[in-house]
Amino acid sequence: MRSASEIQIDIQTLPKQEYIKLAQWFSEYDGKAWDKEIIKDSQSGRLDFLVDEALTEKNNGKLKEI
Repeated sequence: MRSASEIQIDIQTLPKQEYIKLAQWFSEYDGKAWDKEIIKDSQSGRLDFLVDEALTEKNNGKLKEI
């Protein structure tokens, strides 16, 4: 397996269009990983504190319409 440093050098030498394709792919790849983590955290209850905080703010009339 190649090292991150080797891959970084390759990325720096990519033509602009290939760099753009890679950046878009990586963004989508990273986004999907983030989505999976959020779903896992939500299902496990690790994010319940956010719901509780929002409900408290709503009940105290501190939420703003957007």
